[in-house]
Amino acid sequence: MVDRLFELVTCESPSGEVAALERCAGLLAEWGEAALDRSVRRVVRGNDPHLLWRAPDPAVLLLGHFDTVWPLGTVVDWPMSVADGVASGPGVFDMKAGIVQMLTAVELLRDRQRVSVLLTCDEETGSATSRDLIEEEARRVGAVLVCEPSADGGAVKVARKGTAGYRLSIVGRAAHAGLEPELGVNAGVELAHQVLASQALAAPQAGTSVTPTVLAAGTTTNTVPASAVIHVDVRSWTGEELDRVDAAIRLVRPRLAGAELTVDGGVNRYPLERAVALPLLQVAQDAARDVGLAPPDGVSSGGGSDGNITAALGVATLDGLGAVGGHPHARSEWVDVNAMPERAALLAALVDRLCSR
Repeated sequence: MVDRLFELVTCESPSGEVAALERCAGLLAEWGEAALDRSVRRVVRGNDPHLLWRAPDPAVLLLGHFDTVWPLGTVVDWPMSVADGVASGPGVFDMKAGIVQMLTAVELLRDRQRVSVLLTCDEETGSATSRDLIEEEARRVGAVLVCEPSADGGAVKVARKGTAGYRLSIVGRAAHAGLEPELGVNAGVELAHQVLASQALAAPQAGTSVTPTVLAAGTTTNTVPASAVIHVDVRSWTGEELDRVDAAIRLVRPRLAGAELTVDGGVNRYPLERAVALPLLQVAQDAARDVGLAPPDGVSSGGGSDGNITAALGVATLDGLGAVGGHPHARSEWVDVNAMPERAALLAALVDRLCSR
């Protein structure tokens, strides 16, 4: 498993880098066909090559992604390494070790004819081209198991916040800041109003955050800004809260006379709510006992994944079944390689239980 992980991490696959994604897809297609004894269907949406092995009689969907946040060439100065049972390298935790575990688990199954596998290549950028494919395959099964990284200590994820993103574009009017500022409409001042108004939509008591992130305004230091842009990140535990914030943001109006404001964006992923995952948590805990492992805890996570998409359909979904480690998207990203066989065994036992129902 470590050798396979080294090969997969070395085969870089940043989101949007089509040639690199194609190379990685080719490697995974070979591994997946051998594990499942079934031909892969390469589904190209836009330029993105997604990989699907649809089961003849699907009951379970194993879901993951092979794109990473790391630019091409990262592996040159940060190659995968293993020391004292800890692997480090770009994408090792999110989520290439999870893919290795997934394919190993498939090889351990008693019956592979009821298991579909879908590996996408745009999860890190919002799943724009794979969303319809994910939904289509999820509707065919009774359970979706997502091999994203585990939470601390190997806990699985029974809830994830939903996410939304918005771009507020402001048009003002330029003027000389010293000679006649009164003739301008200051898009930067309008930006300040909208930043405060957006943040006021948060509901901390409900766990709903509304965070202005990227801000831009102005061109030169002696000119009244004629344009400005605000990006707003929204996260919540419930779909109702996401919808509340969405409706409120769409109703925003300029505060300054003469300013214009447009809003783009919306809800990207609705939450993975506990009611959809808890029945599978019990099965996972029983499966762990089957193979002599400690039953995993179920925890909540503020980040989103493609599990949010399947859960929003009402399909039973359990997330965080991937690698044990930490620090995704950071140079300190790591995986406990000694836990990889145990995680593969857990996943296989869980799939066997679900398929035998």
